Amino acid sequence: MDQSRDWKSEETARPDEANGSGSQTASSGAGGSPAPDSAQPPGGPGPSKPASSKASNELKEWIKALAIAAVLVIVIRWLLVSPFIVDGESMEPNFQDRERIIVNMVLYDFRKPKQGEVIVFHVPEENRDFIKRVIAVPGDTVKVEGDTVYVNGKPLDELYLKEALEQAHAEGREYNNTDFEEGTVPEGQLFVMGDNRSNSKDSRMIGYIPMSRVVGRAELIFWPLKDIKYIGRGY
Repeated sequence: MDQSRDWKSEETARPDEANGSGSQTASSGAGGSPAPDSAQPPGGPGPSKPASSKASNELKEWIKALAIAAVLVIVIRWLLVSPFIVDGESMEPNFQDRERIIVNMVLYDFRKPKQGEVIVFHVPEENRDFIKRVIAVPGDTVKVEGDTVYVNGKPLDELYLKEALEQAHAEGREYNNTDFEEGTVPEGQLFVMGDNRSNSKDSRMIGYIPMSRVVGRAELIFWPLKDIKYIGRGY
């Protein structure tokens, strides 16, 4: 099968630097006279504080609140999750070029990736990040033959490709044009593929992916708003 094709449309994921330092703010206000049942100290109201003192205290409280918010934004942005931009077509139809996604960067500090999850990982040889789907984990045997993926000898039920496969077959063609001879995923590595099987540079070409290169799990498509969707496990 001819595998010599142009990979310029390869789908990668890159940090969304434009949104990286932004934070959401919300304000509300209310005005009017004190409620009729408001309490007053015995003997009438006490001496009021100077306006300048109240303004100073309020300013300090605002500074504290903004400082805390800034710290939380930095922690969330750099330690917990990070926005990425999908670049390319290799994860269609489930991910589109230029979509913005949120990547969970701490999940795999507590457990290993699971089959079906969509991950972002480094590819040092190309100096960029890829976004692909986990097909097999350490110890699994995997084989790709036409439109059927076998994991541990059993056909994989890929619900996320059901419509794409049906459409391709209705048109009298196979959805996948690149096979993979049976192999066993080594310890500490993953076998991944793009959802757009005939237009994806993945483990069939570049081999197994070391877990040390995994950035995190794709959790959410958040832009464009009309396409907002939770990804999570992937099934």
